Amino acid sequence: QNNQPASQLIAMEAGVEIEATVLGLAVLLAIVQLMLFAVPANRAIGPAWLAGPRAAAPPAPLSNGTARPQRAFLHHIEGLVLPTGATVFVIAADATGPVTAAAAILYLAARVAYVPCYWTGVRWVRSGVWALGLLGTLVMVLAGLLS
Repeated sequence: QNNQPASQLIAMEAGVEIEATVLGLAVLLAIVQLMLFAVPANRAIGPAWLAGPRAAAPPAPLSNGTARPQRAFLHHIEGLVLPTGATVFVIAADATGPVTAAAAILYLAARVAYVPCYWTGVRWVRSGVWALGLLGTLVMVLAGLLS
């Protein structure tokens, strides 16, 4: 009987490092966030502007209920470069292990938790959650450097 978590078994069966699997899940999170803001935003802006050259600003600003999800998505996209670099580094350095796997999972869990925190405007909690994600990335890099 194998007592490993399902996510670890899936990654091992496919021959993929857990850190790479987590990075793939972070990309899927970005796609979900994109859809959650883009569909209502496109409905609000309307087809005439969407079909045009988009050289000018939209005819109306996004509502707060749409703008906050958009900003959460953009923050995720901007911040994805650091864990991507950390993941590539630890895999290329053959430095993956329980510490880097846990750090990658911490990053992803923080990014998932960040979305509702940002959407609802929970300021200090949101900043703490963001810092946890950064900590996960930092631990991955340090573990790779020290291996």
